[in-house]
Amino acid sequence: MVSQIIFVILALAGTALFAYNARKVIRNIKLGRATDRSDKPQERLMTMLKVAFGQTKMAVRPIPFFLHLIVYLGFVIINLEVLEIAIDGAFGTHRVFAGLGGFYSFLIGSFEILAAGVWLACVIFLIRRNILKLKRFSGVEMKNWPKSDANYILITEILLMTAFLTMNAADAKLQALGAAHYTAAGAFPISSWLHGLLPNTVDSLIFIERFCWWFHIVGIFAFLNYLPYSKHFHIMLAFPNTYFSKLTPKGQFTNMDSVTNEVKAMLDPSFVPADAAPGKFGAKDIQDLSRINLLNAYTCTECGRCTSVCPANITGKLLSPRKIMMDTRDRMEEVGKNIDKHGTDHQDGKSLLDDYITREEIWACTSCNACVEACPVNIDPLEIIMELRRYAVMEESVAPASINAMLGNVENNGAPWKYSPADRFNWSEGN
Repeated sequence: MVSQIIFVILALAGTALFAYNARKVIRNIKLGRATDRSDKPQERLMTMLKVAFGQTKMAVRPIPFFLHLIVYLGFVIINLEVLEIAIDGAFGTHRVFAGLGGFYSFLIGSFEILAAGVWLACVIFLIRRNILKLKRFSGVEMKNWPKSDANYILITEILLMTAFLTMNAADAKLQALGAAHYTAAGAFPISSWLHGLLPNTVDSLIFIERFCWWFHIVGIFAFLNYLPYSKHFHIMLAFPNTYFSKLTPKGQFTNMDSVTNEVKAMLDPSFVPADAAPGKFGAKDIQDLSRINLLNAYTCTECGRCTSVCPANITGKLLSPRKIMMDTRDRMEEVGKNIDKHGTDHQDGKSLLDDYITREEIWACTSCNACVEACPVNIDPLEIIMELRRYAVMEESVAPASINAMLGNVENNGAPWKYSPADRFNWSEGN
């Protein structure tokens, strides 16, 4: 009874704490401008199923795709066992679904094979990050916490899978010894290899089995509450993020209604514009970005695929699309903490532009969309970069000399070049 009470308290506390932290994340996302992406629900659902569930964009790199797929399936399928653990913990039963017979043995055997696959995949991921030191896992933004975060998760997964397999091994041995309360059920194709490492006394085996059982369930609740502080929150946010991702062509930029109406009025004096709320041009801080942009920032997996294909980054420029997303998330977290501490009207004198993302970064972008194409969960760093550029040009009239010259030529000559329209074809004379 004592263990049941402890389990119920732990489950309620873990769930409540996660809900509290998740509400903060949702609050931070809602700091952005509302964006209506409720159109084409069937197409959006198919995009989510294909990209988030099917992980089709991961397949570009076959080796990490295969390893990630094992971890993904392990996370989804093995955690079905958590339902049984929760029932056993709350009601004091043991392997409550054992009555399923042969199907139960199939499930446990499948869980074990997946657990071994997850264990091996996580070891390989650790080697890739820390021994092989693949380039895309490094960068100015991948220091301290971001670098450690992935290692913590991988080590945690290894420990959880080890505990799961050890628990099953001890359980199977207790079944063979006819220990009370240990129902003979399940198939153990992987954990049976561990039998020789375990003691033969019932008391010692019960201690090992119970310790691993508690370690496994406490680890799951700890992992759940670690997610909102980690890049691994994409485990949950990848699904809404892909559902609300852009369906229009990736190179298509948005127009402000107020500007569009002014242009239409200039071209057609009879045009009567609809009411359009005046707003700031572009974005200086997170409140000027859309909620989709902020959801993107929280969904970022920090995998570095965007940065590894960015032509600006490849040629040595300061821009890293991954850093753009991480900086946006960090700024959101800072604003959220200020709200918690000082209230919603607090101004800290900082902004996303300049204090987090530099002018050199945003102007290094070629707007080629390589980062958007490469992202496995449809994150759009380019949209944030263009909004910051729009603010710099249209609100501050601050841009590099080459950009100002181009804008002046467009205004005066109708083209980016300094030549008048009448002289535009002079190059063809004499040919």
